[in-house]
Amino acid sequence: MVIGHELTHGFDDQGRQFDAKGNLKNWWTAEDEKRFTERASMVDKQYSDYVAIDTLHVNGKLTLGENIADIGGLKIAYLALKKSMEGKPPAEKIDGFTPEQRFFLAFAQIWHGAERPEQIRLRVTTNPHSPNRFRVLGPLADTPEFSIAFGCKESDAPPNQIW
Repeated sequence: MVIGHELTHGFDDQGRQFDAKGNLKNWWTAEDEKRFTERASMVDKQYSDYVAIDTLHVNGKLTLGENIADIGGLKIAYLALKKSMEGKPPAEKIDGFTPEQRFFLAFAQIWHGAERPEQIRLRVTTNPHSPNRFRVLGPLADTPEFSIAFGCKESDAPPNQIW
């Protein structure tokens, strides 16, 4: 996931501004740029709607590049998992979990940890990375394969602030 995350930075809100030689240059077609901007604004809004603590929201503009990279990294890693399973017999469950479910559980565990309220407030106002819980909730909300793996329905969606 981390490798996919870093690769995705080449196409996020900042990385996309540089060409293959590292020159600051707009190399995208007008249509691609328009579609990117539309989708990026949805990611901005999604994260800006998250309440980090009390009434303080995540800053979707500040965290946009990292959020895009988290979403892209998860998607790339999941595609790699599926590719590695091609042509092999279906894997058995381990501890009651399918390989896909274990993949998503492992992803969530990357960001597991306690954050003090003061740290969350500082992070939301100064750090381009979303608080850890939103580095899990955001990408998983954008990954239909997660819902399929766990049999989620739309009514299972978490409220805006769950922790």
